[in-house]
Amino acid sequence: MPDLTLSPAEAEALWLSLKTGLVGAVISLPPGLLIAWALSRRNFPGKFALDLAVHLPLVMPPVVTGYLLLLAFGNRGLVGGWLNETFGFTLAFNWKGAALAAAIMGFPLLVRALRLSFDAVDTRLEQAARTLGAGRLDTFISVTLPLILPGLVTGMLLAFARGLGEFGATITFVANIPGETQTLPIALYSALQSPDGEIRALRLLILSILLAIGALAASEIFAARMRRRIQGRQAEAPA
Repeated sequence: MPDLTLSPAEAEALWLSLKTGLVGAVISLPPGLLIAWALSRRNFPGKFALDLAVHLPLVMPPVVTGYLLLLAFGNRGLVGGWLNETFGFTLAFNWKGAALAAAIMGFPLLVRALRLSFDAVDTRLEQAARTLGAGRLDTFISVTLPLILPGLVTGMLLAFARGLGEFGATITFVANIPGETQTLPIALYSALQSPDGEIRALRLLILSILLAIGALAASEIFAARMRRRIQGRQAEAPA
């Protein structure tokens, strides 16, 4: 029976994966909400181009995405160079860059879930709130947001799960630095390159599968509960 106890380095890779996945999902949420709302509710010049750009990370090789991030946010990149010179803030070759890579790769899943949720909202409910004197922000917070909550949570969990499994963009953008950018997938890759790394690779493989299953199951369970709660409230509401 192989030893399935995580070593300190593997535990650190697990913690780093959880941290980068969570931070990536959280920083994706505000722009994800805005873009999903715009794609669902507005027609504007460049809408197709925006939709295409949002979904590009899903179809491009992750290494290409990582290289584009390096060009843009590297220490000599257009944005990264300015951040470094102005604020002394760097993204390349540290965990913050890994979180950005996770955010970019999970962003299409978040936006897609949110857009479908916005599409499913009965706009007559929003119009009724506006008729009763609620402003746009009040209507969004009190009416729209509760109705899209299942999709929002599902999108966040899917983005988090995608960030946990991110490899190509991360290793291209921030490299493989133990304790700094070596997430679970990169640690698994490193173990496979080692002559005696089979047991380490097996532990990390099992852990990665369990985390992915847990995130997907949590998204489905929570979304189902929220849908039942919303349907129950609608059924109890007076006609």
